[in-house]
Amino acid sequence: MRRVVVTGLGALSPCGLNLSANWTSMVEGRSGIGPITRFDASGWPVRIAGEVKGFDPEQAVGKKEARRMDRFCQLAIAAADEAVTHAGLDVNQLDPERLGVYVGTGVGGIEEIFAGHADFVAQGWRGLSPFFIPKALTNLAAGHIAMRHNAQGPSLCVSTACASGNHSLGEAWRTIRQGDADVILAGGAEAAITPTAFAGFMVMKALSKFNDDPVRASRPFDADRDGFVMGEGAAVLVLEALEHAQARGATIYGEILGYGLTNDAHHLTAPAPGGRGAAGCMRMALRSAGLGPADVDYINAHGTSTPQNDSTETTAIRVVFGDHADSLMVSSTKAVTGHLLGAAGGIEAVATVLALHHGVVPPTATWETRDAECDLDYVPKTAREVPIRRAISNSFGFGGTNASVVFGRFES
Repeated sequence: MRRVVVTGLGALSPCGLNLSANWTSMVEGRSGIGPITRFDASGWPVRIAGEVKGFDPEQAVGKKEARRMDRFCQLAIAAADEAVTHAGLDVNQLDPERLGVYVGTGVGGIEEIFAGHADFVAQGWRGLSPFFIPKALTNLAAGHIAMRHNAQGPSLCVSTACASGNHSLGEAWRTIRQGDADVILAGGAEAAITPTAFAGFMVMKALSKFNDDPVRASRPFDADRDGFVMGEGAAVLVLEALEHAQARGATIYGEILGYGLTNDAHHLTAPAPGGRGAAGCMRMALRSAGLGPADVDYINAHGTSTPQNDSTETTAIRVVFGDHADSLMVSSTKAVTGHLLGAAGGIEAVATVLALHHGVVPPTATWETRDAECDLDYVPKTAREVPIRRAISNSFGFGGTNASVVFGRFES
């Protein structure tokens, strides 16, 4: 089996429009969460979100193409373009059938679905755009990226709710590892801050109501957490077979060592008691990496800031890592980005790889008050400069789906 390395990264989130801005905000604990501007939420119980501000789709993809795609596709393309540039990848020098795209999303083109339905109600079938279906489909982010970069190899859209980004990375790792591609652009994208989608999460009572203090509203593992903050964005990583990366002299930022995926088989939205599914997922990821619990230094947690998720993930970590759990650093960058749903795994993989590469663990920036059920080292408030060799990025989603990816600092 071939080794798979990370040679490029691209990211857009509420914390910034590029990789550098996102990493700086994560390390410095600068939140991108604020009042909603994408629609009028005045009078709603929840009025805050993590929006990608200042994004110009026409600049990112061109005026004509921007009209043909939903916002989640626009964000995905911008992230993929940055990742390709960051990797120094000349796609014209690659075998197009060995270049793939695996970009997942939780809900896909929900903005277009919302707008198209309104047009249909107002004008009937004649009111619909011929791009309604192509803009709504979940696999079109991967499709647009493939066309843009002539990627004729394996292409996949994984849609597993909030685990979509991590599953995309893991499946891309498997594909390269077994020799079916040399390079895959992998990650996730989401743009679901629309009235219907937002209201759907709100009526589930899943969202934080800290409207008067938005920058501290996402409080992973904190005793005062009351729900997640909905975010949007995209992140794409260039995954590459080691020998391919070395042959072209690429900079290597990290390596994927293992991957696990399980299902709680318990409830539509609530995690299984005792973190059964999450624990099994992390165990599988460690087995596939050939590692033991003591080999891991850091976990970039799913850490959504919901009461059940955070306590259950903590329990699962203790189950898997035993006494070593007290030596682990665990942090949630959702404290500053909010929860990017299907893009969460992508943006958090970027954070994990850069933590390994730079030897800096981003903090859980908003953590203040200890919860008796959340008793790990959450790297509170301040980033920690410490060399780490191996890390896990967790993502868990509705329907009980779980994904854990093991990353390592590259060692030749």
